[in-house]
Amino acid sequence: MERDLGIEGYLTTSPGVGGTLKVSAEDFVVEEVSSPPDPDPQGRYTTATLRVREWETNRLVRQLAKSLHISRRRIGFAGTKDKRAVTTQLFSFEGVPPETLRALRIKDVEVLDAFATARPLEIGDLVGNRFRIIVRDLRLADPEAAAIIEETSAQLQAFRGFPNFFGVQRFGSVRPVTHEVGKHIVKGAFRGAVETYVANPIPGEDPESFEVRALLAETGDVKEALHTYPRNYTFEKALLSHLSGHPDDYVGALRILPLNLLIMFVHAYQSYLYNLILGERMRRGLPVHEPVDGDLVLPADRRGLPDRERVIEVSNDNLERVAARCREGKAWVSAVLFGSESRFAEGEMGRIEKEVVAREHLRPEDFIIPDIPRISSRGTRREILAPVRSLEARVHGSTLDVSVELTRGAYATCLLREYMKNG
Repeated sequence: MERDLGIEGYLTTSPGVGGTLKVSAEDFVVEEVSSPPDPDPQGRYTTATLRVREWETNRLVRQLAKSLHISRRRIGFAGTKDKRAVTTQLFSFEGVPPETLRALRIKDVEVLDAFATARPLEIGDLVGNRFRIIVRDLRLADPEAAAIIEETSAQLQAFRGFPNFFGVQRFGSVRPVTHEVGKHIVKGAFRGAVETYVANPIPGEDPESFEVRALLAETGDVKEALHTYPRNYTFEKALLSHLSGHPDDYVGALRILPLNLLIMFVHAYQSYLYNLILGERMRRGLPVHEPVDGDLVLPADRRGLPDRERVIEVSNDNLERVAARCREGKAWVSAVLFGSESRFAEGEMGRIEKEVVAREHLRPEDFIIPDIPRISSRGTRREILAPVRSLEARVHGSTLDVSVELTRGAYATCLLREYMKNG
């Protein structure tokens, strides 16, 4: 699955210890590191800290809206989270008093705090995430496993991070199709986008899901699928319901979905292209922790995070100075997240970026989507090294216990693959 999503290659050279992730939700604990709005007793928003277990963020927002009898558009959050996890994260609610949030009762959702604020949460309010992860059933026993883990940690610390791939969960952990949906959208193939999301059975998914999706793919009977799809397939059923009354209106069907989910489809396709670019850079032996001639490097912003709005052009004249800033953790080499206004690197990295985009037969204007303008994407650049902070990794018998703090957008599963090397 990783290779199909462009996730290939390792930065560390130590052997892998194997293991199994997410045997239970409690094996993957995530806590947001956020910059929430200041409390304001007169504010019209409420910011709430929720601890949730096994809730995908978009489906949780839908349930929160239903339970609170409000539009999901009145709910904001700083970042999406994995379903198979226990997560602590912030949400904001327009026009909902704190006492109403504190009284909320939803299975596997606990309200830890709620206070009034003058503004809603926005994506930029997320600084990073703290993780506590247990990997079970290592294929090597202690002390051999412990020695390998120590060596891997030492290499990661020397590189100051790990390859910043978008993890499998970016594309759907069970049904990794969001990038395929996004590809159809940017190509203007809206029927293909709907059918990829609603039908398109994937080997390995739940047998009931596979069966109903396979039947729809075979027969195209939307009305029958509307009756056979499980009740908890809320987004799929919303699409099917629209198509049953408006056959062939695939754009209208997509518009039924939450805006952030539609945006996620487009972003997932950009993430897939980025993964291919990063994997190819590594395959060609170019460093991810230091620049080469032609790279575009992101400087640190005032919070010490990569500033994706500014770039430093690397040439032979400034290579050593920029490399020194990267070694100090004040700058990061980047790769393109291709969109309508993207800027390619120069040199070898630029050739890699252009080759990947050309293989997909893409033009910048493909990411301007007139039928659903709000999901158009200008593109940006993303750091190819994910910095690690407070990294600890210890072996206990046949389990590996990892704790780490990562910057926003970095995937802990991509850190763990450097230890496990199951590919």
